Amino acid sequence: MSLAIVHTRASVGIEAPLIRVEVHLANGLPAFNIVGLPEASVRESRDRVRSALINSGFEFPARRITVNLAPADLPKEGGRFDLPIAVGIIAALGQIPPDRLDQYELTGELALSGELRAITGALPFAYAGQLAGKKLILPADNGQEAGLIQNAEIYPARQLLEVYHHLCGQQPLDLMQVQVPGASCVQEPDLHDIVGQATAKRALEIAAAGAHNILFTGPPGTGKTMLANRLTGILPLMSEAEALETAAIHSITGKPVDLEHWRQRPFRHPHHTSSAVALVGGGSIPRPGEISLAHNGVLFLDELPEFDRKVLDVLREPMESGQVCISRAARQAQFPARFQLVAAMNPSPTGSKDDKRSSPDQILRYLNRLSGPFLDRIDLQVDVPRLPKGTLHQAEQQRGETSRQVKKRVVAAREQQLQRSGKPNSHLSPGEIDQVCPLQATDRAFLQQACDKLGLSVRSYHRILKVSRTIADLQQEKQINQTHLAEAMQYRAFDRMLASLLSQ
Repeated sequence: MSLAIVHTRASVGIEAPLIRVEVHLANGLPAFNIVGLPEASVRESRDRVRSALINSGFEFPARRITVNLAPADLPKEGGRFDLPIAVGIIAALGQIPPDRLDQYELTGELALSGELRAITGALPFAYAGQLAGKKLILPADNGQEAGLIQNAEIYPARQLLEVYHHLCGQQPLDLMQVQVPGASCVQEPDLHDIVGQATAKRALEIAAAGAHNILFTGPPGTGKTMLANRLTGILPLMSEAEALETAAIHSITGKPVDLEHWRQRPFRHPHHTSSAVALVGGGSIPRPGEISLAHNGVLFLDELPEFDRKVLDVLREPMESGQVCISRAARQAQFPARFQLVAAMNPSPTGSKDDKRSSPDQILRYLNRLSGPFLDRIDLQVDVPRLPKGTLHQAEQQRGETSRQVKKRVVAAREQQLQRSGKPNSHLSPGEIDQVCPLQATDRAFLQQACDKLGLSVRSYHRILKVSRTIADLQQEKQINQTHLAEAMQYRAFDRMLASLLSQ
């Protein structure tokens, strides 16, 4: 048989579309051509495959070899096609039964010695192959990562020769025993370490319970960064579905998946000099950015006004939709980006409004680096003031609750939200808000009057309702009342600061 077909998968975003590797051996002058829109790294596989076959003891055919990667209109990149091409050549020589190839999907990069090297995107490959009901052969170094997919039939291999013996039935590979790790926790910084700042700690608890975006505003050294670093310690662990989706994003970027703490929510902390592409993703071959790497976790932006305004504004759509679509001339990819934003900033370009070093106009110009539509998407705006004198010597027992104590309430409130609507409160749509957050007539009038006085938008009105619903959930109350609304409106520190500056 001079024609062989091997199945593998490409990598497009977090998807893994099926690729048919068609290998044909024909008479004529020796040649080795790869067609089907291959990138440079795929075209270079000719030399890797030739050396791997020879060094593994196979005879490289002195014939005209044509490899077609179908569908031909989908760009292919990376070394993941080396193993399917090599196996296709062996099968085209009649050394592997063709009916055996129909049961498998293969992937892996070949070393010149015939050794199999790890690829990026092994997790999406394994997930798509498992859904298709195929057996999977991939590099041994990707085995543990692919093993996160339950019910997947995975055969990890270290050498091309091992794959050949398995496909011929001579020496089968060991079936990998899939053992999904448990929900273990990594040791996180504790809220108990923070002295004072009871209001900020309460706001952080509300943000964690409802997955709300939060902005800390205060002078340097008041604990804003410490508060942000402790958010993941009070968040519920990811569900298995969430953890798999987050791990798939890290897989396609080549970042190792921490199997021991794979259900811990990610925490991303990009520098304020980061570009828009670094945050949302991009490139000629679209790659995920920081907001996708923070999917199902926390994105912390410190020194918020120091970010370029255009960079911050690119976050507006993903903050609403939970995904980002990157379009380039030849490629388009969509990445999930359901992150929880935590931001911190000083109220003045000099650090503090009370240091008399900045005029109200200078402070306004500094704050105007943040656009109104961007701020409108932040649910909680919290003032973090300087500590009163003597607070630093506060006894340990007076520092408040530990993260473990707060997390219990957060988990209980989040479970209540998931049972009620299947999502955290911050993700409720306008139609769902009417059902989940009903108000008495007097409470509705109170909220409307407050929004008119503060000049808040309809989006802010809805966000206050969502925060109020979360406060009620933390107190295990079914109905939102005026107390919950008043506390939710208390967390509008940035709006109050702007109003006071404009009145001067």
